[in-house]
Amino acid sequence: MPSEPQLDPLDFERIPAEEGLARSRAFLASMRKRRTVRDYSPEPVPFELIQNAIATAASAPSGANQQPWTFVVVSDPDLKRRMRIAAEAEEKESYERRMSQEWLDVLAPLGTDWHKPHLEIAPYVIVVFRQSYGLRSDPETGEVTKVKHYYSEESVGIAVGVLLASLHQAGLATLTHTPSPMGFLSEVLGRPKNERPYVVIPVGYPAPDAKVPRITKKGLDEVMVVK
Repeated sequence: MPSEPQLDPLDFERIPAEEGLARSRAFLASMRKRRTVRDYSPEPVPFELIQNAIATAASAPSGANQQPWTFVVVSDPDLKRRMRIAAEAEEKESYERRMSQEWLDVLAPLGTDWHKPHLEIAPYVIVVFRQSYGLRSDPETGEVTKVKHYYSEESVGIAVGVLLASLHQAGLATLTHTPSPMGFLSEVLGRPKNERPYVVIPVGYPAPDAKVPRITKKGLDEVMVVK
């Protein structure tokens, strides 16, 4: 028989509608300024900003509350260098041989290519891993068994969204990088077999001369349907 859930009173602060609207509008205005940044300053970043952002991301909802994520924070120059070399090798192969012309045409206005200097220049690189399954160790025998994870892809995606928002609110610039394939990250960072690389996020302050592509976002009427 499954055990009965242990329930606690909800800790919820209801705020006046006017204050809620003000907060909502301020958050929207702030997040609309968030951009993907490829030009970073090597200027140090207070580590607590990284810690707080990851703690916030780790508060995200997840399937069956299994929290199938690991956030690896890389600041070691040698590791960042190894990551860059491996990522550029994969990206060069993709840009020159794997990607269709249609894909390249879509990327062209963004000005991206296989060069990834930000992986070394940004003071921190957060590599998010998805735990495809969990591991449970028997305290008496030490035997390790697999634990099925439910909705791990969706759960980690939600957590990454929270992470990006938190880092932006802390005044930091970010980029989401998904080199394909990403298996080299497991080897470079020494992660266990149950973890799969999900996304690479350089974090730092933008370079003084940083530029971003001129893009637009879909309007609310294009993305929201009211029934």
